[in-house]
Order: sequence, then C-alpha cells, then structure tokens
Amino acid sequence: MPEGQVRGGGRISTSSQVERALKLLGTPEKAKSSAWFFKTGVGQYGHGDVFAGVTVPEQRKVARQFRDLPLTEIDKLLASKIHECRLTALLVLVGQYQKADAATRERIVEFYLAHTPRINNWDLVDSSASYILGVHLLHADEKKRKILYRLAKSKDLWERRIAIIATLAFIRNNEYADTLALAELLLSDSHDLIHKATGWMLREVGKRSPDTLREFLRAHATQMPRTMLRYAIERFPDEERKDWLGRK
Repeated sequence: MPEGQVRGGGRISTSSQVERALKLLGTPEKAKSSAWFFKTGVGQYGHGDVFAGVTVPEQRKVARQFRDLPLTEIDKLLASKIHECRLTALLVLVGQYQKADAATRERIVEFYLAHTPRINNWDLVDSSASYILGVHLLHADEKKRKILYRLAKSKDLWERRIAIIATLAFIRNNEYADTLALAELLLSDSHDLIHKATGWMLREVGKRSPDTLREFLRAHATQMPRTMLRYAIERFPDEERKDWLGRK
C-alpha cells in the first residue's frame, strides 16, 4: 500500500511527510546556529541533538499543515534525532489537544507523559508543558496535580522543567499555590535551566500579584540561586531589585 494511503482510498499524513517538509525548509547556516544556541557540545545539556535548520515560524506552518497527524505518526516524530521533528510533533499535539473532546484530551495527556524522555530540550518543554499538561490540570483536584510534584522530584532535568512550566496555565488563571510550592521544592536544584524556569514562573506570579511574590521572597530570597532570584524580580523597580539582590 503506498505511503499515506488507507483503506477506502483516503489518505493520512505520515511522519515521513513531515520530516521531508522540514528538511526542505532547513538551511545549513541555521542548523549550525541552532546547534550552538541549544548547547549540543560534549557535556552540554543538548549534547547529541541534531538540527535541520528550520525556524520556529516555519515549523508552526508545517504543524498546521499536518494538524491531523495520528498519534502513531507523532510518536515516530518524537523518536527522531532531529530536533525540529520533535518540536513540530509537539506543536501538532498542542493544536490537537486544544480542539479535542474530553476523552481525547485524556489520551493526549497520557501520550505526552509517556514521551517525556523525548521532550528533551527547553524549547520543547516550553512550547508544550503549560498548553497540554498545565491546561489539563487546571480544573483537576489535588490528587491529579500530584503528577507535577513527582515530575519535580525526577532525576531528569526536562521532567523537572515540565513540572514548573506547566503551572503557567495556573498562573494565567490567577492560581499561584502550586507554582510557589514547586518553586520551593526546586530551590536546591543544581541546574541553571531550572533556576531560569522557576524564576520565570515566579516573575509571572509577580506580574499578576506582586505582593504574593514579595511574600515568597521574604521567606526564600536568601536561599534562592542568584539566577532564579534575578529572573523573579526582573520587573520590580531598580531600587527594589537592588535590595533583594543585596539580601542574597
């Protein structure tokens, strides 16, 4: 049976088609730049990642073109060594989640959580965690939200980042408790990418409720990694930023 053809003469999109579309858009110059930007050197967080050299706006166009890609084909894209294949797969998944019914959303979240080992760079996390897992847990009870705390305690850097970034959906709904609790849990994390992500989420809390952020800082500023603190207070007035940094 020819690629993409299904019984009855219809056609489905395939991962191979997506990969070809991306490769046609890629350039060696952009691939080289991305490999440097995403730290793919030995010992760096993105070591081993391969880039085709496709911009994010172009990947979003491809994702819209293949918006009905089956989960079996998204699975193949997530298994790809090519970074843009994985990001495009996640962009498709986000689009499908947004338009899905309740039962399909449950399947998508289960699929997402089963594939966290392939959501393995910061842009992959940031483009998907709050839009899929975060939104899904927005109206969930405390028991279901415990998945975030399990992820935050993971040995895997990217699962920890998924945990804190997912709470952006809560923040946008003016709910801060889980963000603050997870931020406290991640105070002792050793990785700079977690410091940045946690500081970013704290800053988002502060944009909506400065006093909530100040209360957290009064309790934890002296323990916070400097990068986390700098990110968290970025929108405060100069004098106040200096004061918080001075306490550190």
